Amino acid sequence: MKKRNMAAPLRLQATSASPGVASGPAYIAEQPAAAALSQSAVSGHAELAAAIETATEELQNLATGTDAEGGDIIDFQLEVLRDPTIAEMAGVRIDAGENVVFAWVGTLDGYIRELESAEEDQLRARAVDILDIKNRVLAALTGTPVKDFPAGSIYVGKDMEPSRFLAHDWSAGGGIALYAGSAAGHVALLARSRSVPMVIGAGRFVTAGGQHIRVDGDAGVIVLQKGKEGAAPIRPELPVSSTVPTDNGMLQTSDGAQILLSINLNALEEIDGIAPTTAAGIGLMRSEFAVASLADAANEEKQLAIYRRVLDWADGRSVTIRMLDVGGDKPLPGLAASPALRGIRLLLARPEITRVQVRALLRAAIFGHLRVMLPMVTFPSEVDDMRQIFREEAAELARRGVPHRLPSIGMMVEVPAAAFMLEQFEGADFFSFGTNDLAQYLAASTREDADFAAHREKTAPAVLRLLAYAVKLAGSKPLSICGDMAGDPRWTAELLAAGIRHFSMAPAQLPAIRSAIVGLNAGGTKAAGE
Repeated sequence: MKKRNMAAPLRLQATSASPGVASGPAYIAEQPAAAALSQSAVSGHAELAAAIETATEELQNLATGTDAEGGDIIDFQLEVLRDPTIAEMAGVRIDAGENVVFAWVGTLDGYIRELESAEEDQLRARAVDILDIKNRVLAALTGTPVKDFPAGSIYVGKDMEPSRFLAHDWSAGGGIALYAGSAAGHVALLARSRSVPMVIGAGRFVTAGGQHIRVDGDAGVIVLQKGKEGAAPIRPELPVSSTVPTDNGMLQTSDGAQILLSINLNALEEIDGIAPTTAAGIGLMRSEFAVASLADAANEEKQLAIYRRVLDWADGRSVTIRMLDVGGDKPLPGLAASPALRGIRLLLARPEITRVQVRALLRAAIFGHLRVMLPMVTFPSEVDDMRQIFREEAAELARRGVPHRLPSIGMMVEVPAAAFMLEQFEGADFFSFGTNDLAQYLAASTREDADFAAHREKTAPAVLRLLAYAVKLAGSKPLSICGDMAGDPRWTAELLAAGIRHFSMAPAQLPAIRSAIVGLNAGGTKAAGE
């Protein structure tokens, strides 16, 4: 009898970062190239000149075959682009050390405001034309699309950028297998929210592009097939929306305490297929995943559209948008910043970025129940300084006659120093506990640390003790919890005992937390009969 030559699949032990099973052809990620805009004045001038030339060519091509009215508009825009005064004004900002993107945006925004405040209707109408010019050059300055990979593939690499995750269509299945990575990292967070199977810490292994590979996010295993003819890709099973209660995220403990359940949101696509009646609203929108580039950060209109879509979906329910939490381990592509600057410190140090987002938030606030949350706050003065920026931009919008509203402004409690003196933050309207960073700082660890997951587990009792203390310091101000601990039923009883009544989590975690809460009393004890 002829001996069959069938090699067994190779199983590699890894660590689970997002549950589920997926299989498909391997996509071997290339090492990403550094793609940041130069910070030097010489390069900045050259980049701006090239972007203006690109925008000019686009407008010239657009003018071909247009009608007379359209031709007049384009002619005006071309005249503005060819006016050396605009480039010279931006050049002064570049020479002063400003990033070329914000040098351009700041120059054009000043021009737009002048036109908007003009007495003549025709001049005011030209403001839209200048806005179009601004955005055309902005796109040319930063128009570097993220390289996508085939749908249904298993992404294999050292790590993965959040922007690449968000740009990919996961509806056809697929998964992620990383040589390194972190279960507490931002891609893992995104993978869990989208139900994309993911494993990390596999170490560098050899596989060929297109080779069949299986990712088991439940067992923390990678299976390498010896041939390319493996089974059809496995699509992750998503929660069946019809089984999710439509209770508007309002439920009660066994002894009648009111509890709110909200969802965390990373990207707009995550709300597709989710009924707003399944939650009390959005307890945390991480705007840095929706505003993923320097171009987006400089584009007020795009940000406004993003925030308005979320508010429209919420249909009057509360939406809490956290301002850009970039810097440190979450760099904004194209922006050079000190590694020590993250969250509110970077926002206050780079007002050209902050004021764009503040204006978009102020304008969006008229479309729903918007709350703004400040990231990585340590000192009360940081909240006060940000409030002042909101007041200044609101006054400017009022002067221009632009509809807007001042939203509630609260803070993320994720720095231990802030948690220990919460009663001093009089300028904050509300608090939301970020347990991921609290655990990181209490454990003196980093998310890139291979042992961070274990450190976080060991630190959980300290986090819970700190939360119970901070809740008492918060007094009567509204508070919630939006870190990973909020969606983990192992901690629900102790969080209730600490006094927390508002939980925000990934949508897929709602059923487990609902089940946990209905079997508990408000003090975290089990109800009779449970």
